[in-house]
Amino acid sequence: MAFIHRTTLTPTKLELLTTWLPAQPWYRGKGRPELVKSGGFRLDDPEGEVGIEFMAVTDTSGDQPVTYQVPFSYRGAPIAGADEALIGITEHGELGTRWVYDGTRDPVLVAQLFALVIGEAEPQMQSISHTPDPSVTASFAESVVASAITSTTVSDDPDGTDLLVETAAEGEAAADGRRLAIHINRVLRPGQETDERAALGRVTAGWPLPDGTAARAVFALVRDARP
Repeated sequence: MAFIHRTTLTPTKLELLTTWLPAQPWYRGKGRPELVKSGGFRLDDPEGEVGIEFMAVTDTSGDQPVTYQVPFSYRGAPIAGADEALIGITEHGELGTRWVYDGTRDPVLVAQLFALVIGEAEPQMQSISHTPDPSVTASFAESVVASAITSTTVSDDPDGTDLLVETAAEGEAAADGRRLAIHINRVLRPGQETDERAALGRVTAGWPLPDGTAARAVFALVRDARP
């Protein structure tokens, strides 16, 4: 289960996001954001090499606060050919240099998100070591046996990030696998409505609002993408 180090991070994740967020097509602000961490959860990398976090972060710079979802992956070495996905490089007080990526472009994070949706991974508390987070719920409408992602295509637009994934069951040829579309909601709104038509699965999580009340939204929605 996820181990949380109580140490320094320089620059911090919020400092990295202050320059990265405004360049994203789904960013709603008009200038430099003023960010506060609002919540989220973690997933484990089975190999223990990649840190995986789904963070909710709120920009308070505008007339109304806007909460964004940023899936992070943290690595001890860069991903070859993934420079465009790099959010920044930071120094961890115990682990040393860490490369911080937009996790939607990291195959380890995408694989574990898929595992969460189909019930093969357990969400972890964001800031407490070795502790499952029961507030994060995931569901999938069909039975899946030992499926793995064989390829992923990623695209961003003003509505969020779409992952087109090809999956195959154990022992199954990639050509005989399944094609799924995973939509990452980048802008989180309390009680936000999602298009439920043809939805096969979803991940739902919560975060606290500035007034102290709790909000929940769909973080990821899965649909069949067969032609």
